[in-house]
Amino acid sequence: MNDTILEVKNLTVAFGGNRVVDNLSYTLQRGTTLGIVGESGSGKSISSLALMGLLPRQAAVSGSALLGDTDLLTLDESAFRPLRGARISMIFQEPMTSLNPVKRCGHQVMEMLLAHEHVDRNEARRRTLQLFDEVLLPRPEKIFRAYPHEISGGQKQRVMIAMAMICQPDILIADEPTTALDVTVQKTILQLMRDMQQRRGTAILFISHDLGVIGQVADNILVMYRGKTIEQGNAHEILHHPQQPYTRGLLACRPPLDSRPRRLPTVDDFIGNIPPDTTQMPRKPLSQGTPLISVRDLAVTYTLKKNLLGKPLAQLQAVDGITFDIMEGETLGLVGESGCGKSTLGRAMLRLIDHSAGNISYRGTRLDKLSAHQMRQLRPRLQIVFQDPYSSLNPRQTIGNAIAEPLRVHSAHGNRSRKDTMDTVVDLMQQVGLEPDWYDRYPHQLSGGQRQRVCIARALILKPELLVCDESVSALDVSVQAQVLNLLNDLKERHHLTYLFITHDLSVVHYFSDRILVMQQGRLVESGSPDDLFLHPQTDYTRTLVDAIPRID
Repeated sequence: MNDTILEVKNLTVAFGGNRVVDNLSYTLQRGTTLGIVGESGSGKSISSLALMGLLPRQAAVSGSALLGDTDLLTLDESAFRPLRGARISMIFQEPMTSLNPVKRCGHQVMEMLLAHEHVDRNEARRRTLQLFDEVLLPRPEKIFRAYPHEISGGQKQRVMIAMAMICQPDILIADEPTTALDVTVQKTILQLMRDMQQRRGTAILFISHDLGVIGQVADNILVMYRGKTIEQGNAHEILHHPQQPYTRGLLACRPPLDSRPRRLPTVDDFIGNIPPDTTQMPRKPLSQGTPLISVRDLAVTYTLKKNLLGKPLAQLQAVDGITFDIMEGETLGLVGESGCGKSTLGRAMLRLIDHSAGNISYRGTRLDKLSAHQMRQLRPRLQIVFQDPYSSLNPRQTIGNAIAEPLRVHSAHGNRSRKDTMDTVVDLMQQVGLEPDWYDRYPHQLSGGQRQRVCIARALILKPELLVCDESVSALDVSVQAQVLNLLNDLKERHHLTYLFITHDLSVVHYFSDRILVMQQGRLVESGSPDDLFLHPQTDYTRTLVDAIPRID
């Protein structure tokens, strides 16, 4: 019996004569998972969009992709519509831009059922709420009625996962499906995919830059580099006995849990045969230094429901009485599950949102007592890299102008010429891995990881004292992530920076931080050195987070 459900032969995608996918071939068996890995720009997502018939018209596509007797590459939109969502479905990489902003989340998922299955609206609503519960969305009824802008990035990702899985398709394409999710939710989502695979014999095409995740889910692995397949085979063999320097580089870029090298290796090091730097980076002693930021009993409360007179009827305590210091020159890691209040805490600390109680001090100055004008004077010293690079960039502004804008707003460039400002921007672009000739490109012309690097450069250009990194490397592939972490460490030493590093990636926070705070449901539940927290967690919650870290066995 032939269990092949999808056979791709010589898939080639070109834009203006530039091949971004070059003769890609593989077979996908029913009930198995093929992991596709590679750096940003390697053609992973473009190849999957070709299978879904979602490439722009200017794309030149050749080859074949047989789903049974149907060649997906030859179908027009009317022929594709009954297949898309029912037989082949996709979890897109960026839920922030993939959900319809003017439709409620629950209705968008219901649409899939109503379009492909003979069910009434009540049954569609029931099944949607059930799946929302299975993907661990808090308060499913509220998320069902919410618009995308009213929920967090991780929650939007789970809505997208529910939308792709609701019709239990034959093939599920998962394009970086767990990038925005914390490790515990990620573990649950991966298990949910495996359960559907076992029940339905679903074939999964799993695209990721996280080889730890790929090692957990894939039966076979295909490694892509600049549009081409450079290595393909059994997952265990690829992960434990890689044949190509590029693959070995991808594996080595992941931050280790048992050491803290001063410099993380990158793919370029392996391709260029550069010997690894084994020097260990010391952590800043926990009790030494002068507090740069002091937070005391900080609380942030959101009103969920009001009566007709505007009186609050239901409130959410997003941050609940948190106290901590950030020492000068320290990297303080902040971890916890999605929705625990990490991002809210970081923004409240910089007075980007209002707090309901407590106080924040910067070098002894109470930030909560400053006027708007006084706070504006202080902003160059306190910068933030936001979680979503797409919504934090102006789509009508070139990336060069976006990076230079803080210099103009704060008059930090003085009497320097436009050329000097451009040179400063280009130098910083190169430091974060952006090509100088991208200066005049717009955000939509860059990948998600490239946009994140633009945001990092924009935050660094004013040379702040404190940089709040809110999931600043979560959208980056492992090699670029290693480059950015190396860069942040270099800048920390060169400019005596202090970091608040907010992330759901525990392997990254273990490597990067001098001290870690653990948040749960708005409260701090544990703090300490990275090694103590990982080796000897004191709470069940921290132990659960550590146990959920994907590892290559």
